[in-house]
Amino acid sequence: MTNQRLHDPLHGVTLEMMLTRLVEHYGWNKMGRVINIKCFNNDPSIKSSLKFLRKTPWARKKVEDLYRKCK
Repeated sequence: MTNQRLHDPLHGVTLEMMLTRLVEHYGWNKMGRVINIKCFNNDPSIKSSLKFLRKTPWARKKVEDLYRKCK
């Protein structure tokens, strides 16, 4: 395994795992303020957020960046 993978906090972490951890840590309200996207602010759920994030690379990148800060 390369050094880069050993130090990458996203290695082996699914989008669902990231989102669940962020919701536990910040809650939907704060996440909606930090990353202003509709799926976090209007009737949020893991399922609807995953659907949106899988189709929207810029939003997924913001979630990944927030997850890295949360670690």
